[in-house]
Amino acid sequence: MNKFSFYNGGSAFWYLIIFGFSLSYTPALGNKLLRQMQSLPQQTQISGTITDGTSPLPGVTISIKGKATTGTISDFNGQYTLAASPDDTLVFSFMGFKTVTETINGRKTINIQLKEDTTQLQEVKINAGYYSVKESERTGSISKITAKDIEKQPVTNVLAAMQGRMAGVSITQTTGVPGGGFDIQIRGLNSVRSNGNNPLYIIDGVPYATDPIGSGQASPVLPGQPSPLNSINPEQIESIEVLKDADATAIYGSRGANGVVLITTKKGRRGGTQFTANVSKGVGSVTRFMDLLNTPQYLAMREQAFANDGISPLPDQAYDVNGTWDRSRYTDWQETLLGNTSEITTLSSSISGGSAGTQYLASGSFNKQTTVFPGDFNYKKANFNLNVNHESENKRFRSIFTVGYTIQHNLQPRDDLMTSALALAPNAPALYQADGSLNWENSTWINPLSSLEGEYEAKTYDLIANSVLSYQISKNFEIKSNFGYTSTDNNETAALPSTQYDPAYGVGASYSALKVGTMSRKSWIIEPQLNYKEQFGKMGLDVLAGSSFQSQEGKMRDDLGQGFSSNSLIYNLAAASVKSILLSQEQEYRYAALFGRINLNWNGKYIVNLTGRRDGSSRFGPGKRFASFGAVGGAWLFSREDVLKDSKILSFGKIRASYGVTGSDQIGDYQYLDTYGSTGSNYGGIIGLEPTRLFNPAFGWETNRKLEAAVEAGFLNDRIFITAGYYKNRSSNQLAGMPLPGTTGFFSIQSNLAATVENKGLELTLRTVNVQTQDFNWTSNLNITVSRNKLVAFPDLESSTYKNIYSIGEPLNIKKVYQFTGVDPATGLYTFADRDGDGKITFSGDRTLVKDFNPKFFGGFQNSFRYKKLQLDFLFQFVKQENYNATAFFAPAGMLSQQPTTVLDSWKQPGDIASHQMYTTGANGEAANAASRYASSDAAISDASYIRLKNISLSYDLPLQLKDMRCKVFVEGQNLLTFTEYAGADPEFKSAGYLPPLRVLSVGLQITF
Repeated sequence: MNKFSFYNGGSAFWYLIIFGFSLSYTPALGNKLLRQMQSLPQQTQISGTITDGTSPLPGVTISIKGKATTGTISDFNGQYTLAASPDDTLVFSFMGFKTVTETINGRKTINIQLKEDTTQLQEVKINAGYYSVKESERTGSISKITAKDIEKQPVTNVLAAMQGRMAGVSITQTTGVPGGGFDIQIRGLNSVRSNGNNPLYIIDGVPYATDPIGSGQASPVLPGQPSPLNSINPEQIESIEVLKDADATAIYGSRGANGVVLITTKKGRRGGTQFTANVSKGVGSVTRFMDLLNTPQYLAMREQAFANDGISPLPDQAYDVNGTWDRSRYTDWQETLLGNTSEITTLSSSISGGSAGTQYLASGSFNKQTTVFPGDFNYKKANFNLNVNHESENKRFRSIFTVGYTIQHNLQPRDDLMTSALALAPNAPALYQADGSLNWENSTWINPLSSLEGEYEAKTYDLIANSVLSYQISKNFEIKSNFGYTSTDNNETAALPSTQYDPAYGVGASYSALKVGTMSRKSWIIEPQLNYKEQFGKMGLDVLAGSSFQSQEGKMRDDLGQGFSSNSLIYNLAAASVKSILLSQEQEYRYAALFGRINLNWNGKYIVNLTGRRDGSSRFGPGKRFASFGAVGGAWLFSREDVLKDSKILSFGKIRASYGVTGSDQIGDYQYLDTYGSTGSNYGGIIGLEPTRLFNPAFGWETNRKLEAAVEAGFLNDRIFITAGYYKNRSSNQLAGMPLPGTTGFFSIQSNLAATVENKGLELTLRTVNVQTQDFNWTSNLNITVSRNKLVAFPDLESSTYKNIYSIGEPLNIKKVYQFTGVDPATGLYTFADRDGDGKITFSGDRTLVKDFNPKFFGGFQNSFRYKKLQLDFLFQFVKQENYNATAFFAPAGMLSQQPTTVLDSWKQPGDIASHQMYTTGANGEAANAASRYASSDAAISDASYIRLKNISLSYDLPLQLKDMRCKVFVEGQNLLTFTEYAGADPEFKSAGYLPPLRVLSVGLQITF
């Protein structure tokens, strides 16, 4: 007789069931039940591993066909286990890959390799900030890169990972010194203020202030202040989305004028515990050196310069040519001062896993970079990140918690040695004496290593925390709130010890000085939101309403200490005999907003998206603090029309357009108020105050009107996918200084200029799947942006202080220069066009030729190859532009300064036809003036277009026999090759006197188990 056991027996319910069964039981019924039970298929455990041909795929859904309630998900190792019958059919599905069905046929182990499906990519969710939308149904312009692209680059700044990969996004590196920054422009320059063009950065839903850290007084080695974005570890980023048009950015209102960069960090996933470790070692070097004069060429130039100037005999101070310095000596100062190899070490690890309800990810990293300069200088960064996601059993309550903490320590020489490397004479003295001390060569030169006696040191501590709580009140209604907090603290010191001076001067420690800069910035944000979704037949409705409350407080102070009793005490400000405050300020910023979105979707074909925002900012005066912004976007998915939906050629087609108004309050705090500063004068023990800014209650918002139209089309099952877009943006009501007459005692008053700036352009992206087989895949991505920037209007420009900077109808990023007309064969001097026809060359009348420094077009071409377990990716970045050439880096030819070899073609006697004028030591006034004008003419500007192998990555998954372990080796490179006709230091680089970006090559190992 069969025995039955019941969970928690004794229940009256089960007694009734047993009693009823015993009353109705008969032998015939028992035999029938037994036959039915024997006929049921027996359940067995099916297991296996799912890969993409290269690595395991976690998160793949495995279900049994026809049994909707049965299924599982692959873990981090791509492994799964599922109970099924021998004749069941398994269905393997994963976003971005083709669905696979596999009949069990009595097997217990089934391994699956999924193939990418570009058509599925249209269903991927795109982060639009306050909401997400399917790629196929977005009405706005959003560019995206994922961890798949980011983690293959040996970079420490997130902006470096974006270079060349997004249409409409131009990024240039400002220095090759570790910890330096980047300039980013999303669809051009909108503001006449250089610091008014930064985009809004959102990290895991938290606005992150990208205002420069500190005032810059204590960071001379960097062209500007340290980049705050160094606090984000690229390895911990899951995706970066850039919002560009009005439809995408208007929901951010006053902060979306220059675009929005959404950074999402990696999250935990369901599955068994997985540990991943990475270690890499790399080297960095200057991409290339300039061709400079050797010693005989240099000495011949100098001697000719003295002869041209009629100076004989040679003066005592002409140490390089009069025999004081060894005339046979040669030093390649670029190699000596910039030719070291930077060593880069990166260590990182993460642990992740979780159940269906709770997932976690904890990661940490450490990076250290030395420099190409002589000496033991380095940049170190340590980072920790934690993410915990939770979902209740009924799936109504969800929470996301993310926190990241970064510590940076940057120790650099006080000055960048780039200037010295290009200026020192090739026969300048040796750096060291025989005893190892600095060589001052009898006080005949300033040893370039003397600046290494002082150090620039910066310590930065950065915290970003975010929590999102949501509750599904009903099927269609959700309430959610976002909570964020950021904290950034920075301490900088720049030391100028007396040991940097020639000992012959008898300078003691009392001449030592120390600059100290401290900065602290804290902010919090709360954003409650409501979301309602409903389907009315063919009409889909998605409504979002929310509010935003933000507060930011900042403190900044710069101190100067002078006169120390000993150089050993120089890093202690309290030990200075004279202390002064260079800058001291506190800032407070309050921001509040209401925002909303209504999305209408008819039958998946016709989509209308309405967004709006009402903003309030403390940065404006009474009556001007609130403003409204909004946009409308629409899309028509014409490929879903009946006449096209079965097309074998066109697999996807969409036309979208948008128009709206966004704004900007990037002007700094208290700009509309009367402010006062210290006079620095002590009168009767009291330091006086003086007015520094005038009150302007009419100071209001800057506005940006954006228009866009685009078409997206996929062919042959989206194996060829094209996006082409046109945009036109106009920024007006410019936040800038209104010029004032000098009699007022002020140069300007903060106001809204009635100036209008226009940006328009074309963006094209092309994605192709060239080859797709089981063992070999090849995909390509191309993006090109053609952009134009123009100052449309500027009332009374010619009578303002901006007249020498801007011109109506010309771009903002221009230089007004002299028009070079060649070298006069009779006089040997540079000549220039008399553009105003007054018979003489003047600054105001003839320095009027406009040269545009904006790129004419730019883009990137990326390719990805996979053969079995071998993966190769590379990216070529290209830019068509003009830039200052080598002339910008050098003094006039003939002076005590190194020169490029191009100056060898110089005028020497009447009748000579040459590209360069006569050499001069500076004593010839006419020649010196002509040389100065030459450096400010179009002759100093040339084509700086380039094609650069920006990034390359080669990886191989080792064929280990260990079931739960993966091992990958990789080689990565950055800035490896550059093809250009540019004669300067680096075509990308625009800051003369600073170290250009480095070439980096790195090898590493990744282990996962």
